[in-house]
Amino acid sequence: MSKLLGIDPAVIRRVRELPKNERVECLFALCDLVDVFGQPHVHSGLGIRKLGSKLFECRGNRDLRFIFQDRGAELFVSFLGNHDEIRTLLRRGEYR
Repeated sequence: MSKLLGIDPAVIRRVRELPKNERVECLFALCDLVDVFGQPHVHSGLGIRKLGSKLFECRGNRDLRFIFQDRGAELFVSFLGNHDEIRTLLRRGEYR
């Protein structure tokens, strides 16, 4: 069963600012995320990786990654950024 998807308004703004082809890739990735989360053999194409207790990242496209939290019935997408931006956030401890 698919989980609900919650998205932080800042993530929505960032997705809207992307060029159309990147925006489409990221939106398809989010659609796939809710369908395949929790099925490791199916979600390998999204590159889902556990970062913390209930914190994960997945590929939005070749350059961008989403950070999301598993909140039980909901997956909440809280950040969209490149590898360096995500690394900086994690080093600052904002998501642990």
